Parts: sequence; structure tokens; C-alpha cells
Amino acid sequence: MDFNDCVAFAVENPVVWLATSEGDQPHVRVLAMSFADESGFYFQIGGAKDVCHQLQKNPKVEMGFYKPDGQMGKVMRVAGKVEFLNDASLKRRVLEDRPFLKSFGLTPEHPDLVIFRIARGHAWFWTFAANLEPKRMIPFGGK
Repeated sequence: MDFNDCVAFAVENPVVWLATSEGDQPHVRVLAMSFADESGFYFQIGGAKDVCHQLQKNPKVEMGFYKPDGQMGKVMRVAGKVEFLNDASLKRRVLEDRPFLKSFGLTPEHPDLVIFRIARGHAWFWTFAANLEPKRMIPFGGK
């Protein structure tokens, strides 16, 4: 498997559990990924939300994508560092893909429309059948 397999899995299963931390307290929440491609996994969040402040203080994250299949399904975990992107074209893309955000008064210029991506890190897949096998890490994004 390579990073293209990771992108395909994420695109097919865009709901993700994202783990952050605040001090010594972990926090997990569900996010819907905006999109993924060879440059990473992209997300939109609100600038006033706790998750945004947590990511600004500590950009290290882990996330889990899940595909239901049979009794246990398949999981892809991704660990990496968040990069915040202030790119008007990305913000316009998010607003086109998620028009309901406009009802909150969000525009590409609005500071509460925050885009981030995980562009570097590693991913690995888990299934029950391979539960006891060593993790096969898939690095992405270089160093």
C-alpha cells in the first residue's frame, strides 16, 4: 500500500475522529474531511471553536477513518502535524462544497473560516484479521 491508497480510503470514508490535546487532557471529536489529495488531508473548522485553539497550541494530531465492513470493518489511522492555510481559493472551494456555511456569514475573508491540512506524517491500516501483525507505516509528505 502507498499514500494513494490512503487518499482513496479517506475520500471514500470522509468522516474522521480527530484527536487533539489541551495540556495533559486528550480531546476527540468527529469532523467531516473537506477533501484529500496527494498534498494531504484538508479540513475546515470554525476559528472560535476549542479545536482551533487546541490545534494552534499543539499542531500534533492523530485521526481515525473508519469503513464499516462485516463485523469489525477497517480503520486507517493517520498521525501528523496540522498546517493552517490562509488561501482564498481553498476557502472558496470549501464554501462551494458546503454552502450551508454561508448561512453563518462565512466568506473567504472571514477569520472564522479556518482551513488546515495534514501534509506530513504517517498512516497505517487496521483490520481485525491483521490485529496482531506489526503496523505497516505509510509515510507521506517527506520530512
